[in-house]
Amino acid sequence: MFSAIQPAPPDPILGLTDAFKADPNPKKVNLGVGVYKDENANTPILKSVKEAEKRILESLNTKAYLPISGSPDYGNRVLEMVFGLQPGSSGSERVRSLHCPGGTGALRVGAEFLKEFAPASKAWVSTPTWANHKGVLSAAGLEVGAYAYYNPSTYSLDYSELKDALAQIPRGDIVVLHVCCHNPTGVDPTPAQWDEIVGIAAQKGWVPYLDFAYQGFGGDVEGDRYPVSRFLESGIEFLVASSFSKNFGLYHDRTGALSLVAANQRDAEAAFSHLKKIVRVIYSNPPAHGGFIVEQILGDADLKAKWLEELSQMGDRIREMRQLLVKGLAAAGVERDFSFIEKQKGMFSFSGLSDAQVNYLRDNNGIYMVGGGRMNVAGISRKNVDYLCEAIAHALRKV
Repeated sequence: MFSAIQPAPPDPILGLTDAFKADPNPKKVNLGVGVYKDENANTPILKSVKEAEKRILESLNTKAYLPISGSPDYGNRVLEMVFGLQPGSSGSERVRSLHCPGGTGALRVGAEFLKEFAPASKAWVSTPTWANHKGVLSAAGLEVGAYAYYNPSTYSLDYSELKDALAQIPRGDIVVLHVCCHNPTGVDPTPAQWDEIVGIAAQKGWVPYLDFAYQGFGGDVEGDRYPVSRFLESGIEFLVASSFSKNFGLYHDRTGALSLVAANQRDAEAAFSHLKKIVRVIYSNPPAHGGFIVEQILGDADLKAKWLEELSQMGDRIREMRQLLVKGLAAAGVERDFSFIEKQKGMFSFSGLSDAQVNYLRDNNGIYMVGGGRMNVAGISRKNVDYLCEAIAHALRKV
């Protein structure tokens, strides 16, 4: 059987890491995979996380399974962070949260649920979107379509086209929306535009499926959840797949959550019971360690304050790198206006570079970014920004 199987193509993003590692160029720069990097190109363990792990190690006295849905305290912390709600407060009765293995795991569980209870529905993703969205949704058996989002000519949100597209999506279909720090463009709707999007969802009756992978990287934790709060206030039903990989640095701990928001408490409990059935046959129980870290940090005022400060520092560094890149390109003699990069949010930027220029930078300078010109701005540092800018300037002249 196995001899007849042909190798699968490498993942378009993760495959870049393998190529980067094999590149002998001492000046090579990895702007591909979406992980936070510090000034020394390391993905650090946050100090607040280390302190939380120390406390967990000292107090943990069992390795027993967690419940299928995860620790109840974890669910309460998700409720507070993602929705801004306290347990027992008005609106909280409509929300139920699963502890899932990362944001991808959350997206897949939600997709399985939607396929089961809305089998004829089509799932819609933005043009462009995170490369894995289509794969995750399709693997659950959902048909996937695309709606207008980004205008490559203006390097900005094509809001008129977006609004028109959302108004045409049929009732009962599913619309995947990036809550903040859109991946791959870094371009988000304004609060006023989000208000309109929520209104369209309520009027047209499609199901919002919110991907919330970068809370805290757009501005701050509270501001970034504005769209979630607005959908909650509208009274409509929706799902939220959230990840703690980026904002807690828990990449290899695979810590995320799937939250379901129903019309009322009875519906929330009924739907949640089916989510747990889906989890039971996929991975049975969530991994505990990352969830314990989130519980420990968000449940302790001092640790939470330290974590928020570290999260703010990460966001500030990314914004600084955006500024240095724009200034550096101008200093390198690039005449094209790249100021739009400073307006984008989060780790990613649609740089405006063509695929030919991306390939040229990889082959000639050891600079790796994803096709379409998406770069991870967190991979830029004061040590490599001049080299990067000179290389981009040369590529723009040659290709």
